[in-house]
Amino acid sequence: MRRRTLDGASTALRFSVIGPARRLRRSLLSAVATLGLLLGALIAIPGVSQAAGSLPCDIYGNAGTPCVAAHSTVRAVLSSYSGPLYQVTRASDGATADIGLLAQGGYVNAAQQDAFCANTTCRIGKVYDQTARHNDLYPGPAGTAGMGADRGADASEIAVTAGGHKAYGIWISPGVGYRSHGAAAGVAVNGQAEGAYMVASGTHVGSACCFDYGNAESTAADTGNGHMDAVSIATTCYFAPCTGSGPWIEADLENGMFQGNNGSNTANTGNNSPFVTAVLKNNGQTTYALKGGNSQSGALSTWWNGSLPTRGGYLPMHQEGGIILGTGGDNSNWNMGTFFEGVMVSGYPTDAAENAVQANIVSVGYSGQTNVPNGPQGTITGPGGQCVDVGADDTGVNGTGVQLWNCQSYAEDQHWTHNANGSLATIGRCLDINGNGTANGTQVELWDCNGVGGQKWIQQADGSLLNPQSGRCLDSPSGATANGTRLQIWDCNGSAAQKFAVNGGSPIAAPGGKCVDVAADDSGVNGTAVQLWDCQSYAVDQHWYHNANGSLRTLGRCLDINGNGTANGTQVELWDCNGAGGQVWNQQADGSLVNPQSGRCLDSPSGATANGTRLQIWDCNGSTAQKFTLS
Repeated sequence: MRRRTLDGASTALRFSVIGPARRLRRSLLSAVATLGLLLGALIAIPGVSQAAGSLPCDIYGNAGTPCVAAHSTVRAVLSSYSGPLYQVTRASDGATADIGLLAQGGYVNAAQQDAFCANTTCRIGKVYDQTARHNDLYPGPAGTAGMGADRGADASEIAVTAGGHKAYGIWISPGVGYRSHGAAAGVAVNGQAEGAYMVASGTHVGSACCFDYGNAESTAADTGNGHMDAVSIATTCYFAPCTGSGPWIEADLENGMFQGNNGSNTANTGNNSPFVTAVLKNNGQTTYALKGGNSQSGALSTWWNGSLPTRGGYLPMHQEGGIILGTGGDNSNWNMGTFFEGVMVSGYPTDAAENAVQANIVSVGYSGQTNVPNGPQGTITGPGGQCVDVGADDTGVNGTGVQLWNCQSYAEDQHWTHNANGSLATIGRCLDINGNGTANGTQVELWDCNGVGGQKWIQQADGSLLNPQSGRCLDSPSGATANGTRLQIWDCNGSAAQKFAVNGGSPIAAPGGKCVDVAADDSGVNGTAVQLWDCQSYAVDQHWYHNANGSLRTLGRCLDINGNGTANGTQVELWDCNGAGGQVWNQQADGSLVNPQSGRCLDSPSGATANGTRLQIWDCNGSTAQKFTLS
């Protein structure tokens, strides 16, 4: 089943996470020692703890149903926990780093990930269990569903705010998924009672199999009805009739996605908020219950509380005690979703405990958009309004063709980051010219990022993407716009076949190896200063979109000369895009950016290169103080 036919919420909007401490993080990033970075973050960021004894695993444990597994990339769910939440692997050198907490029982130190993964990509290679049982999760093996082994999620694909702090979720695309190594310690088997919840997106969902969290087979094989007990959120109407179009909280009990009762349950009307609390409990013998709620407000709704299915094999259950995240029990990994936190408990939880857990989740203050990759990456729209896409559904390996396809907000491989070195990267690899070629008609592909000339792409004001090494532009052969059209390079000619807009923008390389940056951490309003700062691949406000009218836009506003001025020394700022002459910037052959209205160039006063240097306009003079190169 191709991802291209999956159901999924779609939107053209992009969400910029407001990192409450990123200006602090920028200063930390200049430190040479990683230890200094971590200590600085721990000391300087206030208000990171949560109330002791009130977190989900504390609540469950006090109610007699202790957690046997607890996973989150966002926060501690056990007040005594002070270890790492997850581990990332860096694409550039294969190095790994554990991403931990700002304080015991607190929220994730996302700045640690940002520093480690800066200017490259990272994947989540391990999700740590916060209980003492060490039921950690790893990318899953190939299973009897016929899919290959899973890959880890892109670590920076989806960022939200929790507890007032930036945090990353786990963006599940087809081919991404996690599993315990065999049966997990303490997890229910052979009809034992258990419960589980997860906080996931109600907007990044699909109908394929399976976006699950919970109990599964000890190996990646379908061993029969009742061998799974996992909670799911999906638009899967497995047992008709269903009410509405979902997504619904469902129980994957193996060979069936149960909305309640014996499968079909028209009382289950679903949950579609950006953050959903999905709850399942099962006494293993006679009864199961499904609940759902908005993780940002309100209480849980009970969708089912009654008999286990009477279809053969579910009375009693036959769980095997494995744990899955983002896949089905046989490694069916075609679906999509976004995961933030979840736990599994021993025993049948009380309604009171579940209500208290929901109240705690609401207190976290989750916010942000959860259905669109929302870092500095963005789509590249091409001829016919199509998007630049990688073949093979988010699983592209070296040599995979790059093509046009219908734009899909949830498609990971349609979201590209334009790096400071001019490369365009998605799913850990770069847009590459086959064989580093330069001839007309040479096709483009995905390949490991290696800095060669065939991986550099410069956005032109006319909407074309120029490869400087070949002197040719990205091109759709004969202007074709059909799905699957393989892209190539061709002589730049300004035609519609060569209009490719990098909607995520790109860095502007500046004096001293810095980048053009907006003060106030991705939240710039009218009049916010534009300055120099260390280049950060994750900083949304360092990615500028070059409009056809010559303006440069980030955060929805344009690089503007204060008061539309023309005098030497007039400072630049961010302002609503309005077409004024003070918002037009033309790249010159010598690397300068000239403003035609004033006849002056963007300039760093006296050639300063310190973080926070406020930029201005000055007579064009060809000095290094005026080298601002668009990618």
